[in-house]
Amino acid sequence: MRARRAARLPDRAPGNQGCFEKEVGEALVRPAHKDSCVPDDFYATTNRRTQVYLRGAWRDVADMRMDGVIVQRGQDLFCRLIRDVKAGEGIVCTSRSVRTFPLFHSQESEEFGFMASDVSSERSVDVAIARVAGELARQKKEGGRVVVVAGPVVIHTGGGPSLAALVRDGYVSGLLAGNALAVHDVESALFGTSLGVALETGRPVFEGHRNHIRAINTIFTHGSLTAAVDAGAVRAGVMYECIKAGIPYILAGSLRDDGPLPDTQMDMLAAQSAYMTLVKGATMVIMLSSMLHSIATGNMVPAWIKTICVDINPAVVTKLSDRGSGQTIGIVTDVGLFLRSLAEKLQR
Repeated sequence: MRARRAARLPDRAPGNQGCFEKEVGEALVRPAHKDSCVPDDFYATTNRRTQVYLRGAWRDVADMRMDGVIVQRGQDLFCRLIRDVKAGEGIVCTSRSVRTFPLFHSQESEEFGFMASDVSSERSVDVAIARVAGELARQKKEGGRVVVVAGPVVIHTGGGPSLAALVRDGYVSGLLAGNALAVHDVESALFGTSLGVALETGRPVFEGHRNHIRAINTIFTHGSLTAAVDAGAVRAGVMYECIKAGIPYILAGSLRDDGPLPDTQMDMLAAQSAYMTLVKGATMVIMLSSMLHSIATGNMVPAWIKTICVDINPAVVTKLSDRGSGQTIGIVTDVGLFLRSLAEKLQR
């Protein structure tokens, strides 16, 4: 049995509250007995910064996310999903030598976190958008990575051109979405409709219900979104700007999808892994009216990543926070109006 080393933890600082241990021993690490199986007393991770006391020192855990396990490789520690664990890998067990850190607010994040305490529709949306615009400008100037998670409501509410402008102007580093966003984005580019409703007038057009199927057919005719853009068949829209600018995007499929597009990843585990790869290293995530994709992405990012969720329904932002993404700033408004106002402020 491995001998336990003891580490001194700092005494309680004046003004702090709570209980503090004086000593902590070496972390308990047990091997995984087979692929995707861990010991019963495994430590389940949160999305907060986490350290493990191992080999006489507190060591940071890389790739933090919620609902994972901690894998030891030499002196390095990584957060991994249980399905990615390999037989024989060391798994940190119990919480006796694990510590997590609460979110803190620097002067800069205090300014950004102006509404981080709760979700409310009784606040100035214009002020919120102005501060988001300022943060996006700062991210672009400092070389940050802004990942956008977007649902088809972005297109339905007329926000597509504004989101496309953000991509074109270099404010977006990656796009996470489902099949529907791309389908209706292409529909709007080809026919000026979304779900058969004219975006300029808000009125249904004759046989407009066919338009999203016609959009899918166009992409299948060319073989992919990129091929359709290269051929000049699609000349505008969010997907067009992503392809022209070389911005990576992941489209994750679902049971509801018509088609789906040939670019859509219908293997759910593969789509989830692709989401995790694209969001890694993000410095800011903006979630636009896509509850399921937003919650999925929230599960993947550490708690110190600036996260904004925009939705007309306050319950969506509340669900995101309730599932562990407590850093999320909620803005309750129409996503189309939000994007148009955001694009205008950035242009000014």
